[in-house]
Amino acid sequence: MARFKTGNGYEIFASHGDSWISLSGIEGYATPTRLGDLLDPTRLSELSALLGSLQDVEYADIHLDQAATVVDTGDVWGAGLNYKGHSEDLNTRQPSSGPGSYLRPSSCLIGNGQEIELPTQSKRVTAEAELGLVIGTECKNVPRDEWRSVVAGVTSVLDLTAEDVIRENPRYIPWAKGFDTFCSVGPQIVSLGEFDDAKLQSIQVSTILNGETVASAPLADMKYDLGFLVEYFTAGRTFSPGTVICTGTPGAAVINPGDSIVSVVEGIGVLSHTVKG
Repeated sequence: MARFKTGNGYEIFASHGDSWISLSGIEGYATPTRLGDLLDPTRLSELSALLGSLQDVEYADIHLDQAATVVDTGDVWGAGLNYKGHSEDLNTRQPSSGPGSYLRPSSCLIGNGQEIELPTQSKRVTAEAELGLVIGTECKNVPRDEWRSVVAGVTSVLDLTAEDVIRENPRYIPWAKGFDTFCSVGPQIVSLGEFDDAKLQSIQVSTILNGETVASAPLADMKYDLGFLVEYFTAGRTFSPGTVICTGTPGAAVINPGDSIVSVVEGIGVLSHTVKG
């Protein structure tokens, strides 16, 4: 079991008990480390054993609200309309053969706490809380019942959409989600070893606008479960460690200049942003 988060830059911290340890202070991890380099299951087991054996270590006083995104480059895939509540937001039916899907550019990623900039190309931008799956090993064509073997952990996601663009034409989904500052991931990743299937199903995902919960639902409310999503997205495609699959939102909040928007994934992470005025 392991929890990771990034600090400023690419330095990685791992939890040990109730404290955080900077991996740059541990032999074998002496330089700032990309999270993707740590996600292989063998490396995770090795690191967990190492942390458990440490006696004299320097604990890091780092706060979650200072942590950056847990990904900086790499593919970010998304499942659309995976919750009934969000399909109702858009006055549309959930797809029956598989979730809506998109691939977004890494240039849209921002760190936790950074400002969101609304593009002039849209008059209605929405923000959505989601659970993210972080791929831990190179994989392709993963069977549904083997999804855990390729996922290193789960994290929080805040996903933004130029909703008016999608309402005009659903074919524009990647374009509508690819603007700068339109996604954050983190601020920590939690290994799947901390969750059995029942506990995963009970995790609550909430979108909070200016302190008010706009939408909230457990993972059990997803139309397509986590195993289905891993099988669906890896079909015919090679995924690299660090790839993120965003699993859908229970509901979206329309955001405007000056707003505060928060993504809460219960027991996993909280992402907080303000919208540039």
